[in-house]
Amino acid sequence: MIIKSNLNEKHKIFLIIIALFIIFSLIALNTYANVTDEVYLVTIKGTIDLGLSSYVQRALEEAVSRKAKAVILEIDTFGGRIDAATQIRDKIMSLNIPSVAYIKNRAWSAGALIALSAEYILIDKSASIGAAEPRPADEKNISALRAEFASTALSRRRSEEIAAAMVDKDIEIEGIIEKDKILTLNAEQAIKLNFVDGTASKIEEVLDFLNLKDAKIVYIYPNWAENISRFVTNPVVSSLLLSIGFLGLIIEFWTLGWGIAGSIGIISLSLFFGGHIIVGLAGFETIILFAIGLLLLLAEVFLIPGFGLAGIGGIAAILASIFLTFGNIVQATYSILIALGVSVVGFFLLIKYIPSTRTWRKFVLSTEQKKELGYTVGTKDLKRLTGKEGIAITPLRPSGIVEVNGKKLNALTRGEYVDSNTKIKIISIEGNKIVVEAIAVTDKAL
Repeated sequence: MIIKSNLNEKHKIFLIIIALFIIFSLIALNTYANVTDEVYLVTIKGTIDLGLSSYVQRALEEAVSRKAKAVILEIDTFGGRIDAATQIRDKIMSLNIPSVAYIKNRAWSAGALIALSAEYILIDKSASIGAAEPRPADEKNISALRAEFASTALSRRRSEEIAAAMVDKDIEIEGIIEKDKILTLNAEQAIKLNFVDGTASKIEEVLDFLNLKDAKIVYIYPNWAENISRFVTNPVVSSLLLSIGFLGLIIEFWTLGWGIAGSIGIISLSLFFGGHIIVGLAGFETIILFAIGLLLLLAEVFLIPGFGLAGIGGIAAILASIFLTFGNIVQATYSILIALGVSVVGFFLLIKYIPSTRTWRKFVLSTEQKKELGYTVGTKDLKRLTGKEGIAITPLRPSGIVEVNGKKLNALTRGEYVDSNTKIKIISIEGNKIVVEAIAVTDKAL
């Protein structure tokens, strides 16, 4: 009995030792993982837009949550949207870990503001920074951006005057920049003026500057949603999507039912709104307004004859959603006017030139309308039908098929909608163009 008791005690002690070993091993591994040096590399390349801002903010938040040792911002841009740049600037300024702006080729315009917001700036020997005059270059924009550059430079212990001269051509600095010129510094000038902290030709040199030579570089790339939003929120692409969307809807109002044009228009508008929703410019109210407008337009096409309150309400709701998406009345007005202008011009060009093309004829029914099938195309015979009454075989919106004196004819109204089985009268004939109007609605049971 004594021997068994001793064995049980030894087993217990052994198990306790094993358990303690496992616990201390896990603690050691966790501690090792936490102290592993990681440096996050965020690429700021191409046009600075709201999609880029979304990507950079996500990457910086991840770097902070992973307790990274530093963040490297690799910059190569001609500039872009100031609102997107200020969002990135504010996020960088709020970091509690070191940040380095590595100017690979150029940091111009909005890119210069992002570079200034970093704790340190390293520049490639062939790179440059500056050229930040806003567009339009009116007093309001210049004043606001000049103050933004100056305050950012001051907070990072850099020359306010040099930063401001990158925005305002009225600023003159003796020996550096003359009046009526915008300041842009090359690497040699920036080093000489102590505006940057050094030069670097590759990422390894940036790590050496941070004394993190052996750190692990974590590359953060934009996800698919951010890439799509960057593309569709581009000013040129946004206007193009709006133009295609409006053009598709305009075509649908002149054709019967719902077709390819309307579908392409809705897809274009959905891409426009979707991209802005991803970057946070559009909210639920925009989605609701757009959905209401779309439903009203669909009701106008499929359920309600003619064009009335539903169609007008649908267009108004979609336009309101576009205004809310831009957030800026002036920018929204310009974009909508440009899109509408392009759409109207495109619509008339389609009407004038596309029907005569070989490709279009492949999609058009070219069956001959013979007399034995109940059709007539003779101009002399048509003239005799002026003033005759008949019935609409198909809806006239504004064109369709009518039957007069037992003959099926292609006809159109003066713009009004006429339902099928409606009694009509031929009011004029010009060549093969037959114009009719409704005179009464017959019982559909006839």
